[in-house]
Amino acid sequence: MTNPTSPRRHLPTSPFRTAAPPPAKRFAVGDRVSHDEFGLGRAISVEGDGTIAVLVDFGSRQERITAPFAKLFLL
Repeated sequence: MTNPTSPRRHLPTSPFRTAAPPPAKRFAVGDRVSHDEFGLGRAISVEGDGTIAVLVDFGSRQERITAPFAKLFLL
């Protein structure tokens, strides 16, 4: 019996395309952002054209947030 929660694998001979991966999040200096733990903030520095790490000022603290930016959202 198969596990219904496991993802279906893509066969190389399938005529259907695989799902495209979501685009990488990019941030720029001055962007307003929201973080699940730290709240609202503003990007004050970026590394690697905004795809590697972002230094965010949250008012009372500054945090360096690295990719994959799971909890960081652009406003």
